[in-house]
Amino acid sequence: MELVSASLLLLCLCCILLASAWKSRDQRGQLPPGPAPLPLLGNFLQLDRTNVIHSLEKLREKYGPVFTVHLGSRRVVVLCGYQAVKEALVDQAEEFSGRGQIPAFSKDFNEHGVVFANGERWRQLRRFSLTTLRNFGMGKRSIEERIQEEAQCLVEELWKTQGAPFDPIFNLSQAISNIICSIVFGNRFDYEDEKFITLNKLIFTRFRTLIPLYNAFPGILEKIPGPHHVGSKCSQEIISFISERIKLQQATLDLNAPQNFIDCFLAKMEQEKQNPSTEFSMENLVMSTFNLFFAGTETVSTTLRYGFLILLKHPQVQEKIHQEIDAVIGRERAPTVEDRGRMPYTDATLHEIQRFSDILPMSLPHTVTRDTRFRGYLIPEGTYVYPLLSTVHFDLEEHKTPEAFAPERFLSENGCFKKQNAFLPFSAGKRACLGEGLARMELFLFFTTVLQRFALRSPVAPEQLSLAPDVSNFGKVPQRYQLCLRQR
Repeated sequence: MELVSASLLLLCLCCILLASAWKSRDQRGQLPPGPAPLPLLGNFLQLDRTNVIHSLEKLREKYGPVFTVHLGSRRVVVLCGYQAVKEALVDQAEEFSGRGQIPAFSKDFNEHGVVFANGERWRQLRRFSLTTLRNFGMGKRSIEERIQEEAQCLVEELWKTQGAPFDPIFNLSQAISNIICSIVFGNRFDYEDEKFITLNKLIFTRFRTLIPLYNAFPGILEKIPGPHHVGSKCSQEIISFISERIKLQQATLDLNAPQNFIDCFLAKMEQEKQNPSTEFSMENLVMSTFNLFFAGTETVSTTLRYGFLILLKHPQVQEKIHQEIDAVIGRERAPTVEDRGRMPYTDATLHEIQRFSDILPMSLPHTVTRDTRFRGYLIPEGTYVYPLLSTVHFDLEEHKTPEAFAPERFLSENGCFKKQNAFLPFSAGKRACLGEGLARMELFLFFTTVLQRFALRSPVAPEQLSLAPDVSNFGKVPQRYQLCLRQR
């Protein structure tokens, strides 16, 4: 009897697996081509878990710039190269405007907050966030002054190193984080503040604990202990920090004179408390604040850190920037945003740093909002879409010798700044980064303020430095390095 039961169970399991495989085969009828998936496992065994990007780029060689893979049971359409990404995110912006979930983050955000929301929730939160950031100075002089002041605080902190080798990772993270703090909370933190130090370490760790295996099989791994839970623990501590600050601000809130992002959100909650369809809730406030912190701190500080490493590797580039700073700004006054237009080589270098560092190579997942015709295929509503930004930034049809660091690719023959189409560090379309203006301002002002005061040197020879990223899946980060500063 037991043998019969076991046989029936095995037969049922085989039927389920075969049905799953047949269903997957049937659904692929009008999807882009791709490798045949295994039941339940999808194409996971065909991917290098330590470098998913490289695996996807290899599949592109076989299947072309638009193909389908299965990450576990999740069906994903992958877009490679500038033309395919542009046709989807820009030319068919509405159809590709959905946001897919990353399981390692989704269990923390639960589709709340401006980044991982969809539908009406996303539209309300994005509109509010853009308006509020602009009102508090994104693109205006007030935020420029805050960045200038923080850049001077950073320079003073860096001066304390007295030319000795040090790792700049947390100095840069704290400086950039303080800009977000001033917008979200209305104040900056001292670099020695213990809570502030802890917060930045949590953000740093969270960015580096995205495990592909968990994202492919979240249902299984959620029940198994291991290092894949570290990221979520960091998230919960960050959420607790934000929630505590919100409670403090609620106690002193003047609804008629909001002073920062949280105040404005709380005022909006009060204004819409009788509206049953409002998305202005405490959960969305906490998660939107988390989004701003995470995106606004780690991406900009990582880009700056990569940029300084590149200058150590290419001292001739640093020398040209020093010359341009001396000619346009001098060494007495603080750099301003207006200076950027008169500094084409520095502007070109910053663009090339963003292209070359490519810190978000897979972008964030999109979904199609309805059944969508694309390049002769039919992509069903809800299908996940990954635009590989790395294949945009290293597109051989758009960039000559893309593997080389060359600011000149952003310069015309007469030395003026020249735009490149295949440059999408902030993504594109309706899901483009809402903090792009702020990030561009931060990058220029922090970069030029540090280089105005210091010459960057490495304790090892430039040829010993590696520009290869330390992580190459969801995000790329530079390898840890030591920096020496000499006052100019």
